[in-house]
Amino acid sequence: MTFVLDASIALAWCFGDQTNPTSETALDRLEHEDARVPGLWSLEIANVLVVAERRGRLSPAQSARFLELLGQLPITVDEIERDATLTTVLALARSTGLTAYDASYLALAAASGVPLATADAGLRRAASAVGVDLVGPPEGR
Repeated sequence: MTFVLDASIALAWCFGDQTNPTSETALDRLEHEDARVPGLWSLEIANVLVVAERRGRLSPAQSARFLELLGQLPITVDEIERDATLTTVLALARSTGLTAYDASYLALAAASGVPLATADAGLRRAASAVGVDLVGPPEGR
């Protein structure tokens, strides 16, 4: 099965202090499943890495290594068509109070009928409100 991967989950793998049960579950799932991400995902990842470098949290070599590791995972960038952006994403952002950026993850999950892996509380609430399943740890974990 496929799932949509929010940047917050992927970045938790880079920064050990941000790991959580959902990020661990998503990484485990990538052993036998693939993930889809909207086109802005790559920009979000790059932006967080460059900011972390500027703040001295990561070196350029560490960022490069993380990108190399991400590149080995079965993650597919799914470009949203312009019309979908102007209609579905905008409507979801309006109805849920999300940014258009976060709404793009929700729109992709909803359109694909797959669960969403995110650490963002607002995005988790919005997903539940519109009936999108969430990736989480197995029961008892």
